[in-house]
Amino acid sequence: MTRPSDEQRRQMLVDMVSARTQSRRMWNLQRQGQIGTMAPIDGHEAAIVGAVHTLDPSCDWVLPQYREPVALYRYGPEILEHVMLYNIGHPSGGHIPAPIRVLPHQISLATQIPHAVGLAWGLTLQDDPGVVLVFFGDGSSSEGDFYEAGNLAGVLGAPVIFLCVNNQWAISTPTHLQTAAESFAAKAAAFGFPGVQVDGNDVDAVFDAVHTARERALAGQGPTLIEATVYRLGPHTTADDPTRYVPVEDLEAARQRDPIARLRAELEASGLWDDAVHADVEAAAIADIDAAFEKAKSTPLEPDAMLDHCYSQDTQRLARQRAGMLSGLEDQDAGGRIS
Repeated sequence: MTRPSDEQRRQMLVDMVSARTQSRRMWNLQRQGQIGTMAPIDGHEAAIVGAVHTLDPSCDWVLPQYREPVALYRYGPEILEHVMLYNIGHPSGGHIPAPIRVLPHQISLATQIPHAVGLAWGLTLQDDPGVVLVFFGDGSSSEGDFYEAGNLAGVLGAPVIFLCVNNQWAISTPTHLQTAAESFAAKAAAFGFPGVQVDGNDVDAVFDAVHTARERALAGQGPTLIEATVYRLGPHTTADDPTRYVPVEDLEAARQRDPIARLRAELEASGLWDDAVHADVEAAAIADIDAAFEKAKSTPLEPDAMLDHCYSQDTQRLARQRAGMLSGLEDQDAGGRIS
């Protein structure tokens, strides 16, 4: 088993605590009407952080779904600014500039998975180093995009790691109503590559599984599907009421396996963590997200920014749309009316 160093484990806890703290801050901002709908990260931290800490940000790519970006500190603080831009509805929140190798998060179920395979295939065709790690939830495994992408990745031997974070609920649909398979990891057999199931609350186990998958991919041995089993400790999103369907006893049992509490206890026993450190990390996380929020609010908005980054350059049709939009806005500013 490949284990992270003590310093890596300490930094992983910093990232995990920061992610949960900032997620809860975003929850409060949404309730105040200052940002849009968001998905809390509570319970997913070890699966995300443990995975990302195996990667090399200089050559490896990450395709998140919607919970992961606040936990991607390893890829740069700029990501947090784009999270806030995205959540206030600013079009530039959908574009993360180079050299950061993280694609914008999105809410269209499973659509990032084929993109991950295409990106990994592109790395191979260009003989570029690195692997692609794509996050998705158990609910995404019911989508056709998952099966098509998995099949193509297997045929191509693409250097991609499929990381299914199974939090037991696809919004309100429990696992046993999603699949009759023994596990989500077992689905890899149909694609012709390994499937591994790990305890997603154990940051060391996730680190080891992703490290092994990365080594396989770099050696030209193709993809791996990893199922990290966790339990969603909060609502699916700010628009959800889990008290209507989550059994109270199941939630309480899951809280006893809280990944942050688990790693914190281990580091405290080794003298690497204490209450003062924890408080300092939380304070720094709040300061960082508040700064990102203020910067996002003050970022100028170009009226046609929503049309940027659709293509490398505007198509004829998009150019006409852009010109028409700007012309209409000029008429409106001049006292006219857009029809």
